[in-house]
Amino acid sequence: MRVGLLGLGRIGAFHATTLAAHPEVGELIVSDADEVRAKEVAGRVGALVGNAFEADAVVVATPTSTHAELILRACAAGIPVFCEKPVAPGIEETARVVEAADRSGTLVHIGFQRRFDAGYAAARRALRDGELGDLHRVHLLTADPRPPAAAYIPLSGGIFRDCHIHDFDILRWVTGREVESVYATGANRGAAFFAEAGDVDTSAALLTLDDGTLVTMQGSRYNGAGYDVRMEIAGTRNTLVVGLDDRVPLTSAEPAVEFPVGEPWPDFGSRFEAAYVTEIGAFLASVRDGGQSPCTLQDALAALRVAEAAELSRATGRPVRVAEVTA
Repeated sequence: MRVGLLGLGRIGAFHATTLAAHPEVGELIVSDADEVRAKEVAGRVGALVGNAFEADAVVVATPTSTHAELILRACAAGIPVFCEKPVAPGIEETARVVEAADRSGTLVHIGFQRRFDAGYAAARRALRDGELGDLHRVHLLTADPRPPAAAYIPLSGGIFRDCHIHDFDILRWVTGREVESVYATGANRGAAFFAEAGDVDTSAALLTLDDGTLVTMQGSRYNGAGYDVRMEIAGTRNTLVVGLDDRVPLTSAEPAVEFPVGEPWPDFGSRFEAAYVTEIGAFLASVRDGGQSPCTLQDALAALRVAEAAELSRATGRPVRVAEVTA
């Protein structure tokens, strides 16, 4: 098939390499606001520079502010579209895109790559197969080794919408439950530009699922040991930890414990490289076979609602029910 790719920044350039090498892709058409960058990436992967919408499917990796418009354009043309998260900065605009896409019947896949990570998939299967027994608690952690650029923070939507939205999505996907309420807080322990943008660089939250299960979550933009993303799910029979591998950036204080022995993960790209490749493959398979989206607009909206509840909780200092931000 012919695939169009819009946006050739860090994640877009990675997708370009993946798409160009995929056996389902006969021709890749790339586009970027930076023409020099477009020509460089196209030359490197063997793609064409042109109109990405003259294709059988479109992959969107442009800035957040353009996502809604490009998704709607693809839906209007009946072209299946993969778009990196988020759909839009706010709930109302995201809901409008969901409604328009539903009316068009076009395949839309939103990029939440953790669903395609082997560890998260194994945890989901184990929970559903009863290997953990009754689920009693969950812990989520997302910690970056260094903060993003200062100019990015005012446009990011804040740590809960930008960073922890992945935790909210994977929590729903692994457990099969919905988040009912959130009690969130945050702190500024690093650069002043976080506070100046109304954001925080350190986060914590207590979430309650619709079956009463308690979930704790932590985040940081200053995890100097390396990139650390984990999920602990504990039941009456067993406990599983996603992300506890030889490259987890942890050091044991116990004597004679050498684990982990590998080089810590430096960033999200290396940690989830295989998941990104699998995710693009799943999208192309859905296009080829006419299947359902593995990560729908409705999923993206549900995760955003939890993020909005978390941000409202942080701002007001009280627990917030997700239902408060769904109307």
